[in-house]
Amino acid sequence: MVNIKKLSNLALSILMLASFSACGNNQTTTNDIASDSTTQTVENNNTDNTDNKESSEVATEDNKETSETTKENNGEVTTIEYWHVNAETQGGTTVEELVNKFNEEHDDIQVVARFNPDMYKGLMQNLQAEQAAGKTPDIVQVGWAFLEYFSNNFEYVSPQDAIDQYAPDDKDFLTENFLPNVLDLAVNNNGDQVGIPYSLSNPVLYINRDLMQEAGLGDKTPQTWEEIREYAKIVTEKTGKYGFYEQEPADFWAQQAMIESNGGKMIELVDGQPKAVFATEEGFEAMQLMADMLNEDKSAAHLGFDEGLQAFTNGEIALYYTTIAKRAAVEKGAQFKVETTLSPTFGDKERKLPAGGSMLAITAKDPKQIAAAWEFEKFLYSVESMAAWTEGTGYVPPRKGVDEDPNGLKDFLAENELMKPAIEQMPYVAPWASFPGDAGLQAEQMLLDMRDKIFGGQQSAKDAMTQAQEEINRIME
Repeated sequence: MVNIKKLSNLALSILMLASFSACGNNQTTTNDIASDSTTQTVENNNTDNTDNKESSEVATEDNKETSETTKENNGEVTTIEYWHVNAETQGGTTVEELVNKFNEEHDDIQVVARFNPDMYKGLMQNLQAEQAAGKTPDIVQVGWAFLEYFSNNFEYVSPQDAIDQYAPDDKDFLTENFLPNVLDLAVNNNGDQVGIPYSLSNPVLYINRDLMQEAGLGDKTPQTWEEIREYAKIVTEKTGKYGFYEQEPADFWAQQAMIESNGGKMIELVDGQPKAVFATEEGFEAMQLMADMLNEDKSAAHLGFDEGLQAFTNGEIALYYTTIAKRAAVEKGAQFKVETTLSPTFGDKERKLPAGGSMLAITAKDPKQIAAAWEFEKFLYSVESMAAWTEGTGYVPPRKGVDEDPNGLKDFLAENELMKPAIEQMPYVAPWASFPGDAGLQAEQMLLDMRDKIFGGQQSAKDAMTQAQEEINRIME
């Protein structure tokens, strides 16, 4: 059953994280944010435009010894496997740097990182297969949309239990370094602390200002979805390039932002039971808008996740709606003036943005692996590692004080303009819809199939969403 109190705590915890904006940012009240049309800008003259490719594993299959203890240098070395979803364009390089740094600093523990394609859904599918084969990694990233599915279907060690059993000197680590409501983000409907929040994000609009000017739009910045459609049509008509792209990874995150910002909902309790409720006029309007841009206006691109990023950084798309976690990749790849601005609204309706990102959960079973997994997690949650994670991605750190610490993000935030819209709109972040029980993974796939039918023009938004909602509710009965 979906815990409404927990969902409220999620929104509240994000509100508390808004204090993060106090560093290097003298904004903002809610009214200020709603009316603010200021666009954050950065010039990128980096000429090293690397190919967009998936992150490779830090170590190869040939040399890793996952979940085994070996003898090396006359000492015992515990090897653990860390599963993540960070391709090179979304933090994969930073994952590698952090893992290498940890391994260099520890003679008794070695971490092997394994990249999982298809984001959090892909990781859950791989974890399911691994469990069926009688094997598991030791630490996994779990997306917020799969909190309930993961905790219902996989064995894990609560972080506090791991600390109490194997690192009692760290007994106050969680309470000293995280706000209570931030920790609640990783609490399931049964009240169990499943993991520790690691990544927090929200969607922003990236702008190719050079292409906008080429289309005669000058410094205009879209603030509503209606303006997105208008400006995208102009860009396509004037330049022959795409006016808009909305991310299409193996999750429904960006589309949830549109539906809920238009006043719709993804899931709610009906007679005490969770039900999908996205097939409403508000939902139809949001999804049909994208379908019309793709199939009627021909002004939007229908591309995969990585292809969309590549097309934008290659200068083929004017407006790019995606996670702030793509900031580093955009800065690195774009050879034009890049700006970011707040997520668009539907008219004067208040934006409502699902919290992106993940928690880290310990799935190790052997005591030595559990102890080593906690040691690695503690390293990842250090001020220095949290700062490196934000700088390398764009994620907002969940740990207290990273923004104000001289060894953290104090200088970085004062200088990085592209981050500011994501920080400003944290008060508008809401829970990422998580379908409970065994149906969670199947429900997410049904949403993706629905999106493909709508965006591909095979079905209207109304027909596809009505059908998908009925199917999801049937499997949740």
